[in-house]
Amino acid sequence: MAIRELLEDALKEPSIGSTPCFRWHATPVGIAALWCAEAPPVPPPFEAALQEGLQVGLDLSREEREFHQVSSGLVLLFHS
Repeated sequence: MAIRELLEDALKEPSIGSTPCFRWHATPVGIAALWCAEAPPVPPPFEAALQEGLQVGLDLSREEREFHQVSSGLVLLFHS
């Protein structure tokens, strides 16, 4: 199964928390931060996600990161 499909399925599950700009989800491929504010900035807002992740108890500073566009919007994915 492709990462995009896994993310689409995981985003249908309840989130593990919310912050001003993101809804946070635990997925089979890592922690997903779904952008929920106005139009997402370019480049993807990884620094904002790192700061807001701390608000829900997630220190993602050492994780690999990538982004994906899914039907729900922009997802920042953090994984080891």
